[in-house]
Amino acid sequence: MSKIAFIFPGQGAQTTGMGQDFYQETETGRGMFEKASEILGFSMTDLCFDPEQTDRLNITEYTQPAMVTASLAMMRVFMERTGIRPDVAAGLSLGEYPAMAAAGVMSDEDAIRTVRQRGILMQGEVPVGQGAMSAVLAMDAEKIEEVIAPIDGVQIANYNCPGQIVISGKTEAVAEAGEKLKEAGAKRVLPLKVSGPFHSKMLVGAGEKLGKVLDTVEIHTPEIPYIANVTADYVTDAADVKPLLMKQVSSSVRWEQTIRKMLADGVDTFIEIGPGKTLTGFMRKIDKNAKAFNIEKLEDIDKVKEALGC
Repeated sequence: MSKIAFIFPGQGAQTTGMGQDFYQETETGRGMFEKASEILGFSMTDLCFDPEQTDRLNITEYTQPAMVTASLAMMRVFMERTGIRPDVAAGLSLGEYPAMAAAGVMSDEDAIRTVRQRGILMQGEVPVGQGAMSAVLAMDAEKIEEVIAPIDGVQIANYNCPGQIVISGKTEAVAEAGEKLKEAGAKRVLPLKVSGPFHSKMLVGAGEKLGKVLDTVEIHTPEIPYIANVTADYVTDAADVKPLLMKQVSSSVRWEQTIRKMLADGVDTFIEIGPGKTLTGFMRKIDKNAKAFNIEKLEDIDKVKEALGC
């Protein structure tokens, strides 16, 4: 019997037109986008589908609710059409919110509402230009940790997969770390186009403010295990949810460790739900033998049904 994980992408995978076929061709998908518009007070369909709003879609406070709305629409339609339920869920950074909705920890509405505030807080915590992020390619995590340890103001933001680590922090510290890493043998260090130093200590204040937002959210005991980015371990107690989400915005995302945890526990089928194929790509580098599928178009559902024989 297959053990199935639902996994959800984070910020950066957004694209104009994401979820449009789910909106146009399914009642459930349409309902999710309409619900988001009602909750947030602006048109989620315009934001996600109108090419003239692409710049706005790439602003963090809009990206986050848009990504979560699209991912939730895709997930609900997928579950409805296949009857597949996950045994475990996880999401990269922002993707942890739809993962929690999949696990029954918070409602779809609360996930959308919370990430809108999360986006505002993360965007506003550090003045533009003072923080940066860079992807480091083809260097071991241990070596990166060793090289950046003496540099104040930079840390690992994401352990994505072997050969891809992201660093984050003060602009000048990230630049210095990039030079040192290249000297130490990193194949490439690519500055990322982001609006802040996400998953660095510079966002501790945003995490504390997020705690006040989470006070207004009803948190439930997980119906299925989900894995937190901060610990790369299962969350099974509702009391742990809020502190982990507060820490998450300023802590490393342990994605490779999360996938390895699931693999060790017998998960053999990973279904990425949301825009893009980022996590499926990481999956191939972590364990090329695991079955990995992605759902970002309505037609993908039939492909997965056929592959899984359901």
